[in-house]
Amino acid sequence: MYTFDSRVRYSEIDENGTLSVTAAVNYLQDCSTFQSEDIGRGVRYLTDHGKAWWLSSWQIVFDRCPGLGEPVTIATYPYDFKGIYGYRNFMILDREGNYLVRANSVWFLFDLKAGRPVRVTEEDVSCYGAVHAEPLKMEYASGKISPLKEYEEGRAVEVVRHHIDTNHHVNNAKYAEIAAEYLPEGFRTGELRIEYRKAAVLGDWIVPRIGRDDGAVTVELSSPEGERYAAAWFREKKG
Repeated sequence: MYTFDSRVRYSEIDENGTLSVTAAVNYLQDCSTFQSEDIGRGVRYLTDHGKAWWLSSWQIVFDRCPGLGEPVTIATYPYDFKGIYGYRNFMILDREGNYLVRANSVWFLFDLKAGRPVRVTEEDVSCYGAVHAEPLKMEYASGKISPLKEYEEGRAVEVVRHHIDTNHHVNNAKYAEIAAEYLPEGFRTGELRIEYRKAAVLGDWIVPRIGRDDGAVTVELSSPEGERYAAAWFREKKG
């Protein structure tokens, strides 16, 4: 398991004074990025070898959102690889080791030169340690988010430079940030699922489609023609 320690910053909290959804997603993806960098398989290595790990889906459960200044430990480990896919768990823990956030993620290996996903080889993953490990205990959900049948359309968002990462498309966390803008006032997220379909790039327009159903909000982020870039499903925290 790979870990790093942090402390919840003012720039990472929401209006409730606790870690925001976007900041939590950033912590998780930073943790796996740090691990890859530390074992010599980071962004530069992958780019030089014409490959990239791209995210297919998130499932993030918020047991308790830490507050401003609270010390936290972020942890991750890959637990399986099959075909083109890699499966990775994440945790955010308090100083006593209690779960604050638990997450599952599905990634796929992409050949940048061929422009398509490729099968994962032993060389790609042996550096991470055990190829098969025990998954984190949580209730696992499908990575698929059903298309909305009824929705209201939000104002289109233009993809600008602050949305873009080193892959030259919208960063994974930015989709969560855009989608979270359409949550009702006072909504506290108990679970977030995100499915990624197509990468939006600089100059694209993202059209939000918002659906609400029994304590949950789904936000589809699509092109003006209706092609889905990503979709986010938020379940409100009970109590």
